[in-house]
Amino acid sequence: MTDFSSFEHKPSATEETLLQQLDRDNLPRHVAIIMDGNGRWAAQRHLPRIAGHKAGIQSVREIVTFSCEIGIQALTLYAFSNENWNRPVKEITQLMILLERFLNKELKTMMKNEIRFQAIGQIDRLQDSVVKLIRSVEKETRNNNKMTLILALSYGGRTEIVDAIKKVHQDLEQERMTIKDLDEKSFSKYLYTCNIPDPDLMIRTSGEVRVSNFLLWQVAYTELYFTKTPWPDFRKIHFLRALCDYQGRERRYGLISGEQNH
Repeated sequence: MTDFSSFEHKPSATEETLLQQLDRDNLPRHVAIIMDGNGRWAAQRHLPRIAGHKAGIQSVREIVTFSCEIGIQALTLYAFSNENWNRPVKEITQLMILLERFLNKELKTMMKNEIRFQAIGQIDRLQDSVVKLIRSVEKETRNNNKMTLILALSYGGRTEIVDAIKKVHQDLEQERMTIKDLDEKSFSKYLYTCNIPDPDLMIRTSGEVRVSNFLLWQVAYTELYFTKTPWPDFRKIHFLRALCDYQGRERRYGLISGEQNH
């Protein structure tokens, strides 16, 4: 069911008002974002697609900084999917250049703000220089503990589950576990996100209403928020609307209303 939030339809609510409404004690621990709309944003302005990707970097900076400021523990951004490998080689090359520039430029900021960086996905499919830089930034920031920034790169939710099954099979063959040991909790340890809590809130920008093969296992009980705002235009006020909407929901996890509190 499409659920554009009530805040989405109240553009008159100011950033200051939303900040006052925000309950800092009831924030999602983990927010995941499908950063959609870069290409359409560029097309509407008769610009090349890469212009939309470049514009979207400012949104990344603002949302990462604000998330860290207010105390969100983990932020996952869907940056490059397995399906994106089917895009023109020129666009892929440009995206990888932007990624390298972003990591090189933002490392100092991550260290200053105590942000740990992590990449998830089939990272080894990326070009060697990108993989080397990713591992270097992960290593450099590994002791930071204020927030974790996760980039999903060369990522697909179905692929993640298949990769996890392969790891389970290896452990079964080598007798590091038995089939009786396998349950939802133990299986989660084989996912790319094994050390990250499941998202409490997933946001998708630009008006599409689907999860597009993103964190399929992890979003079983995640609150979903869809906004028509394209990613290059997504700023702190839009994020606040999503957070305030999240705080107005009752998370029941399949239970009857109020039952989870007993």
